[in-house]
Amino acid sequence: MPRRRPPADDTRQDRWVISYADFITLLLAFFVVMYAISSLNEEKYRALAEALSDVFDGAGSAPGDSGRRAEEDLPVGAHRVPEAPPIRIDAPDAENTAQLRALLDQLRTRFSPLIDSGQMKIDGNDLWISIELRAAQLFPSGSALPEIEADALLGDIAKLLIGLDNPIHVEGFTDNQPIETDQFPSNWELSAARAAAVVRILALNGMAPERMAAVGYGEYQPAYSNRSADGRSRNRRVVIVISRDQRVRRAVEAFGSQQISTDTVSELLQPEPEAPEPALEQVETESGGTLFRRAEREDDQAE
Repeated sequence: MPRRRPPADDTRQDRWVISYADFITLLLAFFVVMYAISSLNEEKYRALAEALSDVFDGAGSAPGDSGRRAEEDLPVGAHRVPEAPPIRIDAPDAENTAQLRALLDQLRTRFSPLIDSGQMKIDGNDLWISIELRAAQLFPSGSALPEIEADALLGDIAKLLIGLDNPIHVEGFTDNQPIETDQFPSNWELSAARAAAVVRILALNGMAPERMAAVGYGEYQPAYSNRSADGRSRNRRVVIVISRDQRVRRAVEAFGSQQISTDTVSELLQPEPEAPEPALEQVETESGGTLFRRAEREDDQAE
């Protein structure tokens, strides 16, 4: 009996090529889309760069303005550093210092009952005056909404400050007990909100808003020990700082009135010493060589 042959397999063996071609086509389309997304509109980018350059250079002209300066027409990515004006630090005003001392005496006399009872602490020097108030006198626990009594107390302080030009900033502090509410996610927000509330009350009592600023330090500048309930109560405080001038306020505000000394502030206000003139200068000779000689000072050239 003859052997039967197996049926022939007509299945094509190259069908994978179709799937591979589809895959390559989709991959190519993907890269085309990605390239189209990443391509920048050069004209819009240049217009944006010119607008930002006008704003930061103080030109005040609109993008595409034909009247702009020639040096502003820079290619995208160019960088130009404007020359900063020299910093001048004037000598302290003796009149302002004497006025600050007189204000310190007035504050201590006016609020002597609160100082004696420990509800207020007033410190001062020739650079600034600090009025420390316990937060419990001004705000409910965990809140930045002032109590009714806070307006009267801060109003009395404002009466002594209204006629002066001294800059003022208010510092807010908390203890190290964490707080996590919808309104105050941390002690940062609570301390800043309390300082801002005091500034707002002072402004409502006649203080010029442009003289004031609010700063929140949270729990990170404790003046007392947080190990006891009394220490934590004292750390929950608001400090009103009256500075001699704007330069002093900037220095004190940067570090905190209770974290920096008068010597440090005075050192920060000193002008930087001028760089020494070089002792040698390099000159080129007529033959093309290099020669080093003693640098000539302007005084020597004047002679």
